[in-house]
Amino acid sequence: MEPDSKTIHDHCISLLQERGVKISDITDIVYDLQAPYIENLNRQVCEDAVYRVLAKREVQNAVLTGVELDKLAEQGKLSEPLESLVNDDNPLFGIDEILVLSICNLYGSIGLTNFGYVDKTKPGIIGKLDREGKETDKCHTFLDDIIGAIAAAAASSVAHNNAK
Repeated sequence: MEPDSKTIHDHCISLLQERGVKISDITDIVYDLQAPYIENLNRQVCEDAVYRVLAKREVQNAVLTGVELDKLAEQGKLSEPLESLVNDDNPLFGIDEILVLSICNLYGSIGLTNFGYVDKTKPGIIGKLDREGKETDKCHTFLDDIIGAIAAAAASSVAHNNAK
């Protein structure tokens, strides 16, 4: 029997927390992306957008898949050459970005451009995860992109809901 959407949603939030990501970390990025464009934006609006994004099945599937692949790579349980590509976050691998485009596409071109921006600049928790993946035995090849895509999608949702 397939678990219900609420169970998967809660599990995804637990997975993110287990990997060191709080909803407030994502909210910070969303706020920073949209505050220059929306007068009197408050953090609650941004947090609500993060939860809306996390409620979508496509997002949940990306979280489940990406986090699992990162964990398997940390444990050395992927076959070569995939193990090395994922564990080393090989810049030519690209599948980590492809996986999360399903999240960005939910919000159109602004979702894609927001993701491109955060993927390049690596603000907040995204940069922390990226550095941790390079400096420790942790693997965040998929997680940093998942967080970037969730933040990009949530920022896009905020922008759509505040369009004049």
